[in-house]
Amino acid sequence: MGPLPPAKPPFASEATRLLCAGTYLDPDYRDRVIEQLHLHEQRIAAPSLGFDAARVLAHALRARRLEVAWAWAVLGLWVVALPLTGYWILTFLLPSALLALGVRARGPEQRPPVYRRVAGWYLRWWGRGLLVVLLITTLVMATGDDGDYDSFSYEVRSGLHESLPDFLNWLVPQGTGSGDTLHGWLTLLLLALIALCAGAQRGQLARVLGTDLSEARFANASADPAESTEGARFARVMRRIRVEQHAPLIMYHAVRPFCGAGEPVDTWTLAVELRPDRTKKQQPLNNRGILEKIRPLLEQLRLPAEFASTTVRDRLRWLEIDECVFLPAEGLDRREDAPYRPEAFEEHRERSVEEGAEKRRHFLRIRVGGWEEELVVTVFVRVHTQGRMLMLEIAPHVLAPIREPFREADRTAHQFRHNNPLGKAAWAVTRVAGSPARSLVTVARWIGYGWQIVTGGHSGALPDGPALSVRELGSEGPGSLFQRMDVERYLKSVQDRIAGGVRQSLAESGYQTGEFVQKVVNISSGGVNIDRVEDSTFAVGSHASATSGKADDTPAQKGSDDHDGE
Repeated sequence: MGPLPPAKPPFASEATRLLCAGTYLDPDYRDRVIEQLHLHEQRIAAPSLGFDAARVLAHALRARRLEVAWAWAVLGLWVVALPLTGYWILTFLLPSALLALGVRARGPEQRPPVYRRVAGWYLRWWGRGLLVVLLITTLVMATGDDGDYDSFSYEVRSGLHESLPDFLNWLVPQGTGSGDTLHGWLTLLLLALIALCAGAQRGQLARVLGTDLSEARFANASADPAESTEGARFARVMRRIRVEQHAPLIMYHAVRPFCGAGEPVDTWTLAVELRPDRTKKQQPLNNRGILEKIRPLLEQLRLPAEFASTTVRDRLRWLEIDECVFLPAEGLDRREDAPYRPEAFEEHRERSVEEGAEKRRHFLRIRVGGWEEELVVTVFVRVHTQGRMLMLEIAPHVLAPIREPFREADRTAHQFRHNNPLGKAAWAVTRVAGSPARSLVTVARWIGYGWQIVTGGHSGALPDGPALSVRELGSEGPGSLFQRMDVERYLKSVQDRIAGGVRQSLAESGYQTGEFVQKVVNISSGGVNIDRVEDSTFAVGSHASATSGKADDTPAQKGSDDHDGE
């Protein structure tokens, strides 16, 4: 077989690239990333399986800087427009508020409740209707007739007065003089400038996604402009994240020990009695010995089939096996005091592997990063022997694929860059009405964040375990059918090898393996666990029957699952 092709490092993985793109596309996701990794400086970073959280944070901060700059520009245009338009442009805030309320009333869900959809639809269409009325009125003002009753603008004003409800007649001026004409033209000009800002902001986003976050350039982390930002807090947080996120020592919060690993899937907790096999000589059995039997069996999963070609690309070839130790973050005085030094970890590893402590726990960690690290399967294995009992804990976790809008970032950027000028202009015009509300929200969040930085006292707070994982925040499940099939394949392969290693270790140490094998079969098939098989009577099937007997008696009758008529 040919040599194993190198896997991408976490900072250049596809998952990292898509999560970075998500910070430009989703303001809510970006704010959560900044809140968890930058604001709450006392929180230790969650394990980053297959990606680089520090680089995601760098792009989140850059995306916010760009958005805040454009928000200030838009608000500046609105402020300048107030005296230039005779404050007529203020009337456009009403449809802007209705459109914003409509979006908020509908909510972020793809399928919100009916009452939310109806309320959102009603508010949005009222906002659109008022916007059309205001645009017509502004155009009438710009082409005013100064009291000519036979002109087209007079007829339009009269028609609007008759069609609009009485409480909205104030939106249509009674007459248009030379001052109103100037205000109308200036209003149209400033609205066009705001649309130009919206289009330019979208164009800048498309360029960032198409250049800095393109597959060709993203692998070169040293040239990433997002990480060139200077600042003491930024540098300090980035340094701490890169120490913590891939370390084998995991500092956890008591409520969220596996934060960052994804959703738990089919957790096993199996206990069997160590019964000596009278036909074999007993050998010493400890936790380390069992784990050393499991490891080589797992490593064999990296090998392709004997007669397969050299182009095998199965992700099991990149299967990672290491040991990790979980320690509670409570009790630390400073975040920097966490024992990440290699010698400190080795001490914890050697002491924890043979103990059954409640807070400090040793695990063998098996990880498979499929679909370019977009689908990560991690299995934590813990073995403990005490009181002539063997306890086996298997905790599989799955990180679901990246959100679909993040995965479509390249397509979104390409579509905007290659759209015709009319399409770009139409998109920008539709963003004008909601621009003041969006800009105000963006600036308010930025100011509020700065206030929290100054007054929150997070930099001097006691260390805490991770509360959220930015990888989990950017995921959505359960994935496609192919991805679900791969998860099953990875889990079944790893769990089978783990069970085989434990069984082999029991057999070589002179202990019976029948009870262990039976329990593994029952648990893996989702059945009910049977503690003892000897001298027992059981049958399976709707028409099954069985007879009891000793080991030397006639075997029990087979159960039948046959249905009548088959």
